[in-house]
Amino acid sequence: MKQYDYLLVGSGLFAGVFAYFAGKQGKKCLVLEKRDHLGGNIYCEETEGIHVHKYGAHIFHTSSREVWDFVNSLAEFNRYTNSPVANYKGEMYNMPFNMNTFSRMWGISTPEEAKKIIQEQRKVIKGEPKNLEEQAISLVGTHIYQKLVKGYTEKQWGRECKDLPAFIIKRLPVRYTYDNNYFNDLYQGIPIGGYNVIIQRLFEGCDIKMGEDYLENKEYYDSLGETVVYTGTIDAYYNYCFGRLEYRSLRFESEIREEENYQGVAVVNYTDRETPFTRIIEHKHFEFGTQPKTVITREYPVTWQEGMEPYYPVNDEKNQGLYQKYADLAAKEERVIFGGRLGEYKYYDMDKVIESAMKKAEEVFGINSSSAC
Repeated sequence: MKQYDYLLVGSGLFAGVFAYFAGKQGKKCLVLEKRDHLGGNIYCEETEGIHVHKYGAHIFHTSSREVWDFVNSLAEFNRYTNSPVANYKGEMYNMPFNMNTFSRMWGISTPEEAKKIIQEQRKVIKGEPKNLEEQAISLVGTHIYQKLVKGYTEKQWGRECKDLPAFIIKRLPVRYTYDNNYFNDLYQGIPIGGYNVIIQRLFEGCDIKMGEDYLENKEYYDSLGETVVYTGTIDAYYNYCFGRLEYRSLRFESEIREEENYQGVAVVNYTDRETPFTRIIEHKHFEFGTQPKTVITREYPVTWQEGMEPYYPVNDEKNQGLYQKYADLAAKEERVIFGGRLGEYKYYDMDKVIESAMKKAEEVFGINSSSAC
């Protein structure tokens, strides 16, 4: 019998939720984390009394009552509502596209006026959209595309919209109401005290090793645990035997500002192509902070290369075909569970990662996860 029931590779939400339910079943877990902290990309770093989202803005939102009840059993959530603003060459627009946006752009006041303008502009696209540019215009018209979609998207992907496939944008939300709530989900908020509060609860009772690379000492670590829960990149696990999957990465530049309020909102997207970063995050606004100083973070998109942090998968046909080959191998594993954005090569929101881990725990332990909280 091995020392641990479960060897958890990575310490993000999937591993944490699985560890939580494993602990409830009396299982012994060892967590291996490459970084010097737990939490994966939801980790928060305290600076000037502000919980800084070290790896970009994380706003929790879900329509699942089961998931919402679960996270609220771990931490108390505030009333934060995601209402980002877009900055196009100094012009400020509310997001998502709504009547505040249309009023600012066209000087109108009624939904009917906005609908007529958008419907007229959409007509420039004849037939099936052949690329992302045509797809976006077919959804929101030319003005919104040019000011609020084109530059931002090209910075994100590092390519012209004309050179990107249409299926990348399946929908662009257009609301004919004065509603700045970015999400349509029933529940949203930020955990009071930051996401570290949740992470600490999830990994209670686990043995933890920081700064450890599982794949560099795989044979040794496998000897310690009966089952591996792997949340790293799936292609790396199989030593890239079918080739490398593609990812998008990000670079962050943070600074402390000697002022109380830099931009008046947590997130401002910079939608022109010339501004090198995609957005500025002012972290104190996630928790309605009143600290005398503020911390802002500029977010830059980066094409992922080996050695960089992979943040999210490139969801195109080529990569999905390659991932399926790895997924077929993973399905044959009897003592390895793959999970999370990187392990499942899916662009998961936080609630979907939690849901995936809860389902896996139900399957493995034969429990009802909602009643086991």
